[in-house]
Amino acid sequence: MSQAQSKAQRDVLSAAVSPEDEGFDRALRPRSLEEFIGQEKLKSNLRVFLEAARKRQEPLDHCLFYSPPGLGKTTLANIMAREMGVNLRTASGPILERVGDLAAILTDLSDGDVFFIDEIHRLNPLVEEALYPVMEDFTFFISTGKGPAASTLKLSIPRFTLVGATTRAGLLTGPLRDRFGIIGQLGFYEPAELEAIVNRSASILGIPADPQGASVIARRCRGTPRIANRLLRRVRDFAQVKGDGVITGPVAEYALERLEVDAEGLDASDRRLLLAVIEKFAGGPVGVENLAIASNEELDTLTDVIEPFLIQAGFMARTPRGRTATPKAYSHLGLKAPKQDLELL
Repeated sequence: MSQAQSKAQRDVLSAAVSPEDEGFDRALRPRSLEEFIGQEKLKSNLRVFLEAARKRQEPLDHCLFYSPPGLGKTTLANIMAREMGVNLRTASGPILERVGDLAAILTDLSDGDVFFIDEIHRLNPLVEEALYPVMEDFTFFISTGKGPAASTLKLSIPRFTLVGATTRAGLLTGPLRDRFGIIGQLGFYEPAELEAIVNRSASILGIPADPQGASVIARRCRGTPRIANRLLRRVRDFAQVKGDGVITGPVAEYALERLEVDAEGLDASDRRLLLAVIEKFAGGPVGVENLAIASNEELDTLTDVIEPFLIQAGFMARTPRGRTATPKAYSHLGLKAPKQDLELL
């Protein structure tokens, strides 16, 4: 496969969201905890926290959600704002480059509002430090002037809820993590949950999907609702052009084969990554930097998008010495595992 074809394939399945996809994602996004499918333990706790905050008539405590991309962190932030009946302000860690950027948003908040920062681990250190007193005391300090004439301006910020989301929880500094009162991890979804998500999305999109068709998509979407919805839209195209407008099992299997998504949900990039470990590094262990170069993937894409699912699904293992391919990876690719790996079967 050429590099251009590989990139196009990754565009279908990765966490990167195009403007068109953003519109679809907003339309398909649940609007309440009742509509939100999966993550039952986290939802149960959030219901308690939200109800308690409403009874006390005070903002919800600051929340931190961490998980691989596409599992519902942004959706939960939207739901929390709606459940509390307040406004939602959104930003991204890399966008908040200066303390002034943070000040512009904070001074525009109202009591109880939810301020959502995506990829919060990528905050500028100066912006992060300015956020500490805001999270603790709702006080913002602005330094004015330079040298002997410098002074500090103290601003009172309305009580609000900061919701942070990250795909790299290990990169968060200790002082920032410790200031969140509610911390939740979102895990990959079960096939039954994904089938329910596919059926709900198909209904919203107005495309009929039989149980077998929904099941095929659910089994091949890497345990991720965002990918399930994206694959559903592409399968819908094949159903309308190559079929009779209904997503059946055979139509879904044909469409996903054309997209090079196999029965385990692996795409061409996943298989290329596993083959790089097996063929270029004798099954591993191999360092993540070398693996990114050998597989022609960006390091962040490898660690944030590809690797978590491969490890969760049992195709790759992370060891102190590096990444290794598991016997399941050899079997899936139709390769013979080395003797030492066969002994692990």
